Amino acid sequence: MKSLLLAVLVLTFFDLRAADDRKHSSCSSPLGDSGPVSETAFSATSPHFNAEEAYSAHMPEHLRCDACRVIAFQMQEYLTKAESKRSSAKAPSTRLSESEYVDTLENSCSQSWENYGVQEVEGVKRFAGPGLKNQETVSVMMTGGPWPARLYKLCHSYLGEFGEEQIYEEYRRRPAALAEFLCFEEQRACTRLSDTQSKSPNNAKALQSEL
Repeated sequence: MKSLLLAVLVLTFFDLRAADDRKHSSCSSPLGDSGPVSETAFSATSPHFNAEEAYSAHMPEHLRCDACRVIAFQMQEYLTKAESKRSSAKAPSTRLSESEYVDTLENSCSQSWENYGVQEVEGVKRFAGPGLKNQETVSVMMTGGPWPARLYKLCHSYLGEFGEEQIYEEYRRRPAALAEFLCFEEQRACTRLSDTQSKSPNNAKALQSEL
């Protein structure tokens, strides 16, 4: 009888110790009573296009500055690569022949333009892609759609307006400043946009941060 009573007391003692250990383990756990871990959710937003932006065959006026800079960048890239193929250690800046620079500029305009799209940054639509300053935003860049055809059409319009010879001579004079000639001289795409946006401080500030 005494042995049975002793065994019951020993089992009760170990049950109490186990319960106490579980209690302390729960309190010491970093997830024990701290509640659910909160996480910040980020959502990417797509730009909302108006009727002109979505359906017009032409580049909307407020996007022509970015588009012009994109085109100037691609023309410069194509011409630089074409000249590098003809260059050598003795003649690092070999001029292209007329047929070569005409074909090169035509090819720059006839590319797919698949690396470019439009984002909405703080309520302002902007082009994004190579040659443009990256926008720190979670906005989705909308590629495809009407944008490649508009860039194609606008690029060829510059070839018709200025001519391949003048564009190439401007490139030869200052390769990195081709955008200044195409986009920033008087009554060009970026100067017209700057004049329009001067009436809207928020939009003007967004443009100036890119220049």
